[in-house]
Amino acid sequence: MRELLKLNPYFWKYRNLLIGGFVFIVLTNIFAVYAPSLIGEGVNAMREADTAFLLPMREGATEAEVFGAETTGQWPRSIQWIRQLIGAGEGDESQLQSKQDVFDWIAAVALFQAALFMLAYFIKGIFLFFTRQTIIVMSRKIEYDLKAKIFDQYQRLDAAFYKANDTGDLMNRISEDVSKVRMYLGPAVMYTLNLAVLICLVVGVMLYIDVQLTLFALLPLPFMSIAIYRVSKRINRQSEAVQSRQSGLSTFVQQHIAGIRILQSFHREEDAAHRFTDQADDYKQHVLKLVKTEALFMPIIVLLVGLSTILTIYIGGRRVIAGELELGHIFQFVFYVNLLTWPFASVGWVTSLVQKAEASMLRINAFMEAEPTILSPAEASGHADNSEVKPAEADVRSFAFRDVSFTYPETGIEALRGVSFDVKPGEILAITGRTGSGKSTAAQLAMRIFDPTSGQVALNDTPLEAWQLDAFRHITGYVPQEVFLFSDNIQNNIAFGMDLSEASREAVEEAAVEAHVAHNIEGFESGYATMLGERGVNLSGGQKQRISIARALIRKPQLLVLDDCLSAVDTETEDFILKSIRRACKESAVIMVSHRVSCIRGADRVVVLDQGRMAEYGTPEELLEANGLYANMVQQQAWGDEPPVTP
Repeated sequence: MRELLKLNPYFWKYRNLLIGGFVFIVLTNIFAVYAPSLIGEGVNAMREADTAFLLPMREGATEAEVFGAETTGQWPRSIQWIRQLIGAGEGDESQLQSKQDVFDWIAAVALFQAALFMLAYFIKGIFLFFTRQTIIVMSRKIEYDLKAKIFDQYQRLDAAFYKANDTGDLMNRISEDVSKVRMYLGPAVMYTLNLAVLICLVVGVMLYIDVQLTLFALLPLPFMSIAIYRVSKRINRQSEAVQSRQSGLSTFVQQHIAGIRILQSFHREEDAAHRFTDQADDYKQHVLKLVKTEALFMPIIVLLVGLSTILTIYIGGRRVIAGELELGHIFQFVFYVNLLTWPFASVGWVTSLVQKAEASMLRINAFMEAEPTILSPAEASGHADNSEVKPAEADVRSFAFRDVSFTYPETGIEALRGVSFDVKPGEILAITGRTGSGKSTAAQLAMRIFDPTSGQVALNDTPLEAWQLDAFRHITGYVPQEVFLFSDNIQNNIAFGMDLSEASREAVEEAAVEAHVAHNIEGFESGYATMLGERGVNLSGGQKQRISIARALIRKPQLLVLDDCLSAVDTETEDFILKSIRRACKESAVIMVSHRVSCIRGADRVVVLDQGRMAEYGTPEELLEANGLYANMVQQQAWGDEPPVTP
């Protein structure tokens, strides 16, 4: 449980709930143990009443002899206990004057015992409710804290981490793994405390009544715990296999639903149905194995509890015949055995919960201990310094790449080599080149999604590493190559990067106009309140790109980075957006990445990359005159990649 020990600070944080839960567990079990003693003493009282009054009459004695003055004062111990309990006085023995009086008295005792029994279990139920309202609530609060902490870590880690880890696996940290840890924090802790308290109380009472009968009654229960542990372990292993198949089946269905148009276009429905059937059949086989194993659970419990009950009745009966035990104690022991059944059975289940929680906590801790490679200065130095460069103090005066090189650590591919340029407010710097030349890498370095392997990216002549990340990203706007829209309405998607107090409807509409998407939005039935599907599936590619541009423009950034964000729009829309960007960003430094030379014709300067190197640098006119790589790209795109046909 080494990994689970790291949860101890949470137990301390919610110690009041944990202590309260323990107190309620003790009170619950006191009444649970008290109730069977009522049954035992009631049976003893009735049996002794039968022995003292009814048995002699069955053997031939008259009522006068049985209820004579010389016998009325000789009350058996159990009857005296019942009479004290109901408050009968010292002179009330004469109330039993006939056989009918005995029957009436026994009926009254049974009714009174039943009422006390129900009252004891009612009070037990109340304390059980409070037990769950403390320990289970504590586990839910810790679950909330864990999920919040994991989500903070999600946002803290950088792009390099997410490139190296599978999204589905990371999602399991905050869902499946935390749920398994919560089962340890709640049910496992509650049942463990309950078992410990119940064993102390029940076994203590049983030993007080009769040591030998206690040993025989409890003999099968440890074997039940071992058997349940083995069955539970097998169930867990098979459950994980079922979950794995179910996950694969869900992924298969999700992918085919998302790609239904491609599936139908290639007429692969029948093939997909066959593959789905194979996966579903595999899933079914594993489920059936799990069901067969789960079918062993209750029979084992019933068998061993039945064995314990038989031993209790057999050994107890012999001791009653020998006069060493009272009959009511056998009933009491049977209740106690059944009272211990689930706690002992839960030992295997709880052990299984702890094993799964340990494995999940190991995964969570490994994730929580991961450190981002992109850090603010205070984080990098290890000091908890919360000071930030305020946006007002972070006005962009210049932004520059100084001999920047970058190699992707996962693949070893050198994406950029010795790239240098600068851009000032009011300027548009374009970066172009063929596919794979390093354009998007340059955009990500400009946003400090990555840090350069060598060289320096500087804002106002200060390396980005020296700026607080929050302050730097507060003054930037970024439109990535892969547009992402949330499953929310259009207004909230455009205003995503703004505080709620700043994201007015007027500002949203103004940004939509600048991105040349307002007329499309207003054409929708719900306008800006139109709900988008997953990743904006109900929009065209061009509409998604323009909404993403509006999301960046509404921030009025001082540094705007556009990564090939006009690839899905026509030339007329492209021209309108470029003019809007020039107009809206008069005081902003703009870096525009595109492989289409039509997008960058209005740029002040152009960087042409070729295999990660800076092949050309200058104004569009200068590069055309140089008749180099840029001029060649202009000609190819003007001709549609085919040379003109000469007569």
